[in-house]
Amino acid sequence: MLSPIIPQNLNAQPCLLFDWGQVPYSQAWEIQQKLVQERRENPDLPDVLILLEHPPVYTLGLGSKLEFLKFDSETQPELHRVERGGEVTYHCPGQLVGYPILNLRRHQQDLHWYLRQLEEVLLGVLEVCGLKGSRVPGMTGVWVDGTKVGAIGIKVSRWITMHGFALNVCPDLAGFGQIVPCGIPDRPVGSLEQFIPGIEVKTVRSILLAEFARVFAVEIVRSNV
Repeated sequence: MLSPIIPQNLNAQPCLLFDWGQVPYSQAWEIQQKLVQERRENPDLPDVLILLEHPPVYTLGLGSKLEFLKFDSETQPELHRVERGGEVTYHCPGQLVGYPILNLRRHQQDLHWYLRQLEEVLLGVLEVCGLKGSRVPGMTGVWVDGTKVGAIGIKVSRWITMHGFALNVCPDLAGFGQIVPCGIPDRPVGSLEQFIPGIEVKTVRSILLAEFARVFAVEIVRSNV
């Protein structure tokens, strides 16, 4: 059964929400691939937003350089090279991860526009939380006071998107010390908790859903899948 959770205007396209807790990276990756393939075969299927957290895991973009790893890639148990763009990143509990599976033909067939829209979602979340977020020219993601709190890496096939964004709410940041995050050696990675002590993922989750619906002009519809 599906039920709207965020009121939108009646003309908005539906976007199914898969609202999960902590899910292993490989499982979520497999589900994304399945959803993308279904929408490549049937473009009329509705958009999807997957929201979740991951157990500790490192991922490499398609062209990521191993030199940005500070450990032996042969012995690290949770390391995946995936089809998204960007360099190495780290996921762990306390980080809110979003995987939009969108048909950009319904929105705008422009990858730069899509990246900026994802940044706009995260900037909107920061603003609601009382933080001043910013972009850095020539880079993808969002920053607060020079500290990167949100990362973005995407893959688009036949205008169907996968992968997405990660917002550091209250994670243990130690894992980032084992890599050069996003291949950027001179800019620190931080979290919302550094600026808002006690903030929790469940609080940010509801804000993010509202901002995603606003920025992409969709109606978020909860799915029990």
